[in-house]
Amino acid sequence: MKIFVCVKHVPDSAAKITIQGKDQFDESITFILNPYDEHAVEEAARLKKQIGDCEVIAVSVGKKDAENTLRSALAMGADRAILIQTDDRPDSIVTARALKAAIEQDGGPDLIFTGKESIDSEGLQTMYRLAAGLEMPVASNVVAFSLEQDRVLVECEMEAGATGVIEMPLPCVVGTGKGLNKPSYPTLPAIMKARKKEVKMIDLESLAIEQPVSRMEILELKPAVEAREAKELKGPPQEAVVELIRILREEAKVLA
Repeated sequence: MKIFVCVKHVPDSAAKITIQGKDQFDESITFILNPYDEHAVEEAARLKKQIGDCEVIAVSVGKKDAENTLRSALAMGADRAILIQTDDRPDSIVTARALKAAIEQDGGPDLIFTGKESIDSEGLQTMYRLAAGLEMPVASNVVAFSLEQDRVLVECEMEAGATGVIEMPLPCVVGTGKGLNKPSYPTLPAIMKARKKEVKMIDLESLAIEQPVSRMEILELKPAVEAREAKELKGPPQEAVVELIRILREEAKVLA
């Protein structure tokens, strides 16, 4: 069985982002494996242990530094990796087409795992575009997964706490949510072995993918500004409660 795991190289959410110019930011900060993708790699590694005859390939689109993220995936249990290298910031359309081309070039998948979203752009589009390009079924925000011969059964977390159950034939695309599993921390021996595993470099231009008739681009980056202001309510509790209700009704307008 051949399992591909699509991962993304993203800024650490704890890093201080400094905007440069109109649509760039200082990339000297720490980058990490997208947290949602960690669950995808973990599930692929668990499935490999379960069925035995299986190869897990991590694949990513990004700059040369994205190799570090792929090494993290290798340390978590992937067997080898593919980096589709580009200095641009491709949107979900180009990213999905690049992933499709690289996966097909490698021989095609039996199963594809991705995270349900990336913490930087939060587009939630790539997995659907990839599945559409490969003409495969797709399920997102998966919190339970089981493989049954040539089919998978998944539970997807939906709005208002509801859960949907979906059965899909192989091959298919599974977008993992945080409730699916608890990613394992790589051991030192696994990290050392990951340094010797293969990371195949492919230039995005060499894939000769069809250029889309439309695209998405970042026009401007702006720092998030905290508009809320703390306000201390003094005095006896009864007076404080009355004032709080007034604020909620007249200023915040969340009470009728």
